[in-house]
Formats: sequence, C-alpha cells, structure tokens
Amino acid sequence: MNVIQTNSLTKTYNGKGGISDVTLSVGEGIVYGFLGPNGSGKSTFVRTLLGLLQPTSGEGYILGEPIGTTKSREKVGYLPELFRYPDWLTGKQLLEAHAELCKIPVRQRKKRIEEVVELVGMTGREKGRISGFSKGMSQRIGLACAILNDPKVVFLDEPTSALDPIGRKDVRDLMLYLRDQGKTVFLNSHLLYEVESVCDHVSIVHQGDMIVQGPWRELMMIEAQIEIVTDQPISVPMPTFVTHVEKIKEEEARTRWGIQLENEDDIPKIIQYLSSNGIALYEVKPITPHLEDVFMHWVNQKKESAYVDH
Repeated sequence: MNVIQTNSLTKTYNGKGGISDVTLSVGEGIVYGFLGPNGSGKSTFVRTLLGLLQPTSGEGYILGEPIGTTKSREKVGYLPELFRYPDWLTGKQLLEAHAELCKIPVRQRKKRIEEVVELVGMTGREKGRISGFSKGMSQRIGLACAILNDPKVVFLDEPTSALDPIGRKDVRDLMLYLRDQGKTVFLNSHLLYEVESVCDHVSIVHQGDMIVQGPWRELMMIEAQIEIVTDQPISVPMPTFVTHVEKIKEEEARTRWGIQLENEDDIPKIIQYLSSNGIALYEVKPITPHLEDVFMHWVNQKKESAYVDH
C-alpha cells in the first residue's frame, strides 16, 4: 500500500521558488528521507501535502485520500521546522489541549499522554512551563504532540535541528520505533549523517526539483569501490574494468590500496586477476558509499547538466 502518492505535484509562488513536478510513492512502515539543502523546497512540499498550501498543479494522496481534505489528515502527525506553542502552558497542558483537538476519548487521554511523554524522553519534565524549556525540550514536546493521536503517517521537518547528540540519538530511536510499529515517517532533513542510519528510501531535491529517488544504497551503483592490502606494489597493468587505482597508506610490510571498478560484478574479477599475477591479497573490503557521497554525486550531476544546457 502506498501511504503517500503524488503525481506531478507542484507548488510555486507566482511561478517561482517552491517545488515542481514531484512524483513519488511512499510505502507503509518505512522511514522515508526527503533530502535537500535549505531553501530547496522541502518544507513547501510537506505543507502542500498537508493542505496548508494550495498546490499550483498536480495531485497527491495520503492514505488514499486527496490532499487538502480533512479525511487525509485524520491519521497524520506533523512536527514543523519552526513552531511556537503558548509558553504560559505546561507541557502537560499543551498535550491535553492537543488530545482534545485530536478527539482522543477523555478516558484514554491520561494514559496516552504518559506514553508519548515517555517515548520522547520527557518523563518528569512535562509539568514544567514551556517558557522554561530549552530548545531541546521544546523539540521533544513538539514530537510528543506530533505522535499523540497515534498517527499512521508522521511528517517530521528537521526534527533534530535543536538537539544535542543525546537528543538526536533519541529522535532516531523514536523514528525506528514508529517504523517498527508499522507507521510511515516522512523525514525532511539536510543533515545527511543523521538520515543515513534511519532511512532506506530517499528523494533528493535541489533548487525546487526532485533529482532522484529510491533506496539510497542503490543510487550510486554506477561504480564499485574496494580497499585491498598487498605486500608489494601493484605493478601489473590494470584491466579495462578498473577505472582508478590509488595508494591509500603505507603500513609495515603492507600497502593499502583503493580500487574503483565499473560495477560490483567486477570485484571477483579483480581479485582473481591480481592473484593470478602473483600479488598476494591480505585483505579485501568493499567500500560502501555514505549518503553524503550519494547526495553530492546526484547534485553535481544536476549542476553539470544545467551548465551544459546553458
């Protein structure tokens, strides 16, 4: 089941800015990363999905319901990037107000509030006034509000931006917990190192355009890289499927090399080739690209394409 579906969804402001022609499908029970630098249109896209902005063109659905309808928002939670709550309230009072807005039955509210307070790591702090909360505590109470109605889809816009390392780890754990509960988390972020450990599927956006989408570990399989350790220089000529060889480090009686290949299927070939040419291999390790490598690869491709077009 596609929890979120868009077809050529576009939101621009007098023909400028915003985000254009986004077609994507987001499945159930995953953490989906919507990635791009600040100003790339990520927040505009989410606000359009939630009906806070009217689309310029295209269409979208959440849980099968057209975006912009009350029905499409019934099972949705949302933490905006920039939010302010009445600071004269306590955290608990804020959650009680949200529980009423979400029409959570009165007899279930106390238990549900206690559950979300524990999930976001605020137990014992929820009775304090919001005016006295740090940025991190404000972010935590915002997360509690976002998941209070037990949503099937949670939209998080830069949820770790105000948090310290412990808080960021807590938020990552919460996203994985929600995923394991069968919920879908749609994560807007420019902090790629934060996203890498929780997202399998991503979209990369830049300057209002979606460049690429899919499982991020498969988005850079154009080339494969391995690291090897030998006890002698690699002096034999390289086969045509080897695109680059680089000495990484001289160690005691050993040399560490980086080898770039045309694709993953060439890894057994290069091992066999070097061994048959009398080069002993003491270590062979595939090098997996990081999400930042994948991101920069596709952004640079877009920049090069734009330069050629001009």
